[in-house]
Amino acid sequence: MFLQSIAVNCFRNLTGQINCTKGINVLYGNNGQGKTNWLESIQILANARSFRTRHLHETVTFGESVASIQGIVHRGDAIDRELRVAIQRNTRQTFINGKREVLARYLAQLHAVSFTSDELEVVRGGPEARRNFLDRGVVGLHPVHAQTLSDYSKVIKQKKRLLDQAADGQIRLDQLREFIEPWNEQLISLSAEVHRARIEYVDLLQEALEHTLFGDALSIRYVSSLETKGDLSKYEELIAERLRLRLEAEMYAGACLIGPHRDDFEIRFRGQNLRSFGSAGQQRSALITLDLAAISVYHSRHQNYPIFLIDDVDAELDGSRIERLLEYLDGRTQTFVTTSKRNYFERFNQRANFYEVRDGKATEETLFTAMMRTGNLV
Repeated sequence: MFLQSIAVNCFRNLTGQINCTKGINVLYGNNGQGKTNWLESIQILANARSFRTRHLHETVTFGESVASIQGIVHRGDAIDRELRVAIQRNTRQTFINGKREVLARYLAQLHAVSFTSDELEVVRGGPEARRNFLDRGVVGLHPVHAQTLSDYSKVIKQKKRLLDQAADGQIRLDQLREFIEPWNEQLISLSAEVHRARIEYVDLLQEALEHTLFGDALSIRYVSSLETKGDLSKYEELIAERLRLRLEAEMYAGACLIGPHRDDFEIRFRGQNLRSFGSAGQQRSALITLDLAAISVYHSRHQNYPIFLIDDVDAELDGSRIERLLEYLDGRTQTFVTTSKRNYFERFNQRANFYEVRDGKATEETLFTAMMRTGNLV
């Protein structure tokens, strides 16, 4: 699959559209011109989420009420599809060929993997960033899993509301047990689905790491919050037991203490935990490696590569790693790279499309302008 074009309306400071090439697309320009905004728009078009904010209404141009992102996607079945995401207030609507579609069907059309400074939290930040990384990967393989995650989130919110009422003395403990039981029943089955999907995905990632650029010394392991509490092979029985035992603790805490929303996974480089002991360079390399493994896993499932988005690449990787990475990606994924240093990519002049971004508009660099810039025009 690849993105043929993307157009925006009332999205941050962007205007116009980009006609894309199948290989490497380099967006260059000074800081603050909108390069990252273009990457963000591509990710929202692909995954219906942003790598910069949970609140999509923040992406709507100031003074406007609705933003839209529209793109043409070509897949292996030779059928072009028009995708569109409309953003208004806190709502997000997804469309395929002009028809409103549920999220699971929409997410099956296109997928993007992102390497950004924010995404570095996967390696150096808290467990939530790593859980989100896994969940995005699972949804890429199984788009219907997005509904499982949505249902799980809703159950947690409903259960927390009851726990808050109990903590405030609005309902007694015996009432809480009665009221919370239906939610715990749903939580048990949904937790088992989330746990199983993450475990399987981590196994696939670990296998892919062994054959990935920079991945020879990296290892990962899923860490369940119930790991020392019993037999994880009987997960539903174990979580049901823990929910019964911890109800009073949950009531006093006013929080849901049991479930995969408290899980994590370890990332180790040569046996050491990267979050605690890794250098900044090792952490960046680890994230790139995990992203490449995620791309490989996606390809093995769909026989298509996802889009790869790399923001401010020269600030995150040194020149030799950039060169090795782009050589590795060339011929595999459709890649979008942002940089403030156009000269880093001179050797890719014949294989990449270049776009200069100014005031939110991306202008494709023609052969004439490229020759003028390098002084090769005779």
